[in-house]
Amino acid sequence: MPVDQTATTLVTGFDNVPAFARGLVRDLRVRWALEEMGRTYCPQLLDAFAPRPEGYRDWQPFGQVPAFAEGDLRLFESGAILLYLGEQDERLLPRDPAGRWAATSWLIAALNSVEPMTMQIVNLDVFQAGQPWTRDARPSAVEMVRARLASTENALGDKDWLAGPFSVADIMMVTVLRNLDHTDILAGFPALSAYKARGEARPAFRQALADQSAGYVEQAA
Repeated sequence: MPVDQTATTLVTGFDNVPAFARGLVRDLRVRWALEEMGRTYCPQLLDAFAPRPEGYRDWQPFGQVPAFAEGDLRLFESGAILLYLGEQDERLLPRDPAGRWAATSWLIAALNSVEPMTMQIVNLDVFQAGQPWTRDARPSAVEMVRARLASTENALGDKDWLAGPFSVADIMMVTVLRNLDHTDILAGFPALSAYKARGEARPAFRQALADQSAGYVEQAA
């Protein structure tokens, strides 16, 4: 329901990506948050393999997605966009200071402490696939990501969500954990695997993923 080509809230994404990247492109995080809020938005899809449109880097300096616009406000980086959206809906970011900062801490932890380790695995397995040096490099990368996953699972404990109620922290962490979907690494962390599955079972996530995927399907048709 929130996808509306006439909406004034804009979210950039890609209309064509390699198969391995489908479901992992970071506009999914923003789409998911907007679905949770029931907020309409208009996707602006770019060609991932073409030069960025004129002026796009004034909006997103690195030429990446997502970028976000609403009225005169322009944002880039998925973490900043999620925090902005959370400010507007307590279902995504608690209003009490303790809850708010717990969720903020975990959102940043997902980006700074967990995602870089998952992306090392993606780099070795996908972007550097076939390079002879990756066989020796991968075990230490796996050890590092497992250490971060163990810390995350320990902090999660028997809770459903990282910071109490579902929040932008969980949107970020679940999408970060999806970077490992091509591996069996997460299987060693049953509580974290169940946590990820809970996030992916949310109707808002499923709709966001379907809408993101629809753009790729239409491009391929």
